Amino acid sequence: MTNDFLSKLFSLEGKTALVTGAAGGIGSAIAKGLAQSGANVALCDINMKALVALQKGIGPKAHIFEMDMANINTFGIITAMVAKTSGSIDILVNCAGINKREGFVDVDEATYDAIMNINLKGAFFLSQTVAPFMKKQNSGSIINIGSHNTGAILGGVSVYGASKSGLMSLTRSMAIEWAKYNIRANCISPGHIKTDLTTPTWEHPQRSSYLLERIALGRPGSPEDIVGLTILLASDAASYVTGEEFRVDGGCLAGGQPWEYDTKF
Repeated sequence: MTNDFLSKLFSLEGKTALVTGAAGGIGSAIAKGLAQSGANVALCDINMKALVALQKGIGPKAHIFEMDMANINTFGIITAMVAKTSGSIDILVNCAGINKREGFVDVDEATYDAIMNINLKGAFFLSQTVAPFMKKQNSGSIINIGSHNTGAILGGVSVYGASKSGLMSLTRSMAIEWAKYNIRANCISPGHIKTDLTTPTWEHPQRSSYLLERIALGRPGSPEDIVGLTILLASDAASYVTGEEFRVDGGCLAGGQPWEYDTKF
């Protein structure tokens, strides 16, 4: 009986999820988790080789679509293909993102535009394109992947932080404007997650020590740590949750590891 209750509460059977940045560490983990929860998954990225491998790992519930988040003119065609293939678009996960770490005064216009175009502009216009599909069926869940940098900035991430803070603001706008169509929008802001792209940071003695001191749980996060909350927000279990930011950061923003103090515990 318990299993039946939980399955009904969190099941994504019959739903279709479009996941951008699906070839990345976090995106691929999310895509796998949504598929394992019953959803058909549209895997979207520019890295087709990685998408093919991911599709093979997921199985028949996954379909791949080449998508460049910087080319908004293709969004209409791709979303129509997704809807035609699966019958609907019930869940949108805006996970695609890029970054270049450099000082504030070192950023040139090309770098600024590249980061903003994918992280913020792309998410804006893809959400705008997907929303009519959700409006037509009077339901939908949009999950934007934010960042630790929406609440606490690290050095060298001025543009990235601005783009993710903007994405959080867009989340609230979506939630407010589209609530009458039963479309929910929420933001998951991961903390310091270990992926292939961040491995050099975690292998750096000074930077890894700096980060671990600021994480209460004392370890880096993994892409799989993001999956459970994504499934929750995508499911009917979160039917009254919208416009919120959720941090998956191991207690980093809460204060990190405490200094020594007296205790009987």
